[in-house]
Amino acid sequence: MQELNVALVTIGDLTLVLSLVAGYMRNRVYVLSEPMTAVLLGVVVGPVGLGVLGLSGPNEPFVLVEQFARLTVGLAVMAAALRLPRRYFRDHLRSMGAVLVPGMVATWLVGGLLVYVLLDVPVRIALLVGAIVTPTDPVLAGTIVTGNVAEENIPAPVRNLLSAESGANDGLAYPLVFLPILLLEHSPRRAVVDWVLGTLLWEVGFALVAGAAVGAAAGAVEAKSREHEFLEETSLLSVTVAFTFAVLGGVKLLGSDGILAAFVAGMAFNRFANPGDETDEQKVQETVLRLFTFPIFVLFGVTLPWGQWRALGWAGIALAAGVLLLRRAPMMIVFRHVGGPVGRTRDAGFAAWFGPIGVAAVFYATVGHRSSATR
Repeated sequence: MQELNVALVTIGDLTLVLSLVAGYMRNRVYVLSEPMTAVLLGVVVGPVGLGVLGLSGPNEPFVLVEQFARLTVGLAVMAAALRLPRRYFRDHLRSMGAVLVPGMVATWLVGGLLVYVLLDVPVRIALLVGAIVTPTDPVLAGTIVTGNVAEENIPAPVRNLLSAESGANDGLAYPLVFLPILLLEHSPRRAVVDWVLGTLLWEVGFALVAGAAVGAAAGAVEAKSREHEFLEETSLLSVTVAFTFAVLGGVKLLGSDGILAAFVAGMAFNRFANPGDETDEQKVQETVLRLFTFPIFVLFGVTLPWGQWRALGWAGIALAAGVLLLRRAPMMIVFRHVGGPVGRTRDAGFAAWFGPIGVAAVFYATVGHRSSATR
């Protein structure tokens, strides 16, 4: 109970302070973002700092971080879907298809190759780590593409690209993560069969269908409610948040990919809901996301594995640098060759660099750890 009170004070004070100076930090302070501040606070109050906050037990940190990360990513992909123009994927089907299929595979293989070469681990482990760092994080991407500075300096096509990519590829990273996990658990033949039938067809395919159907239905109901004045202003503020949690939990209960379903549901909801409510829905979603973002980054700072990182030595530093510099380059090359909306070289370079690794990677890392612990 004492640790809970410490966590409440720490996260509550941090949220209060950063909320009061959010505009100043986003528009004036470029070297220290809100997520980085939360991570640093986690380090300060965690076991390597003051030691006033820690998560006891060998598995408790992973369970707590995994579930908090799942909720945070779910809210983030919904917020990304609400930020996008209504027909974005329809208007950019070819280019986004290139980014989300061959582009993601290239990103995955580059990351896996770097892990294999620099850490000298088995191929399947290297592919798992490469898959974990493949998705673009919607939480950190949101901090890049929103705000006055972003609107003034980053072209809308680049902002929309990062929002669409970060929203979609979080859920689509699911099969990339689970292919090496299945290969670690079963024979190659059984792993491939389980991956195709279970992961691709059910967990991904069903998530796409369910998300689209539920999102379209919810959007149509919301529009009708607004038309007949059934919906109060206070009710509107809770619609998309409650909708996100319902999709995440319901689809997961059916054994499918709740994060992908949440993004698709958000896109469909945005397509059919009342256009006049879009701005309010987006603001509410991003406000609630902020309440989840600070805690997950504080927890991340508390649970950082400093000892394991030191054990990697220079190989770990080289791996981090290699992933940051090289992992997204092949994807942007593919993207530009299929006529994507990002035409200028500097815009493509910006999109290639600002594809952050964050909460989504934390989520998939805890999923990988849980799967390995049960083997």
